[in-house]
Order: sequence, then C-alpha cells, then structure tokens
Amino acid sequence: MSRAMVGLIAGMALGFAGYFGGFGAFLVVLGVGAAGLVVGRLVEGDLEPGDFIRRRGNQQRIRDDQRRARRDWRQ
Repeated sequence: MSRAMVGLIAGMALGFAGYFGGFGAFLVVLGVGAAGLVVGRLVEGDLEPGDFIRRRGNQQRIRDDQRRARRDWRQ
C-alpha cells in the first residue's frame, strides 16, 4: 500500500471522527493514530527506543564537573 493511500485512509478516518464524534473524537483518533504510527515504526525497525532518549555526552559531564569545582553549580 502506498503512502498516499495510507494518508488518504487516515484523513478519512479523522474526517469521519470529526464529523460524527466532534472535536474530542477527532483528537482521540489523532492521538491513537500517532501512537500506532510510532509502534509500527518501532516494530519495523525504522525507529529504536533510544531515539527518544537524549543521552548526555562526555563533554557535558566534563563541563558540569568543572562548574562544580568552581562552585558555579546550582542544585
């Protein structure tokens, strides 16, 4: 199935939800669809769970340690 067809189906689902269920249903369908997209990408291997976690690099740790040594660190 092409991406255009998937987009058409998703747009129609959102349109029906908005028309028959109101704005609240539109938001629910939109949220569930976005969650399904993320889960589908994770299952296919296009995304990895580590992509959502920002890791602090070694340079940031070094700067934090230097600030602590200068007592410029806020807790």
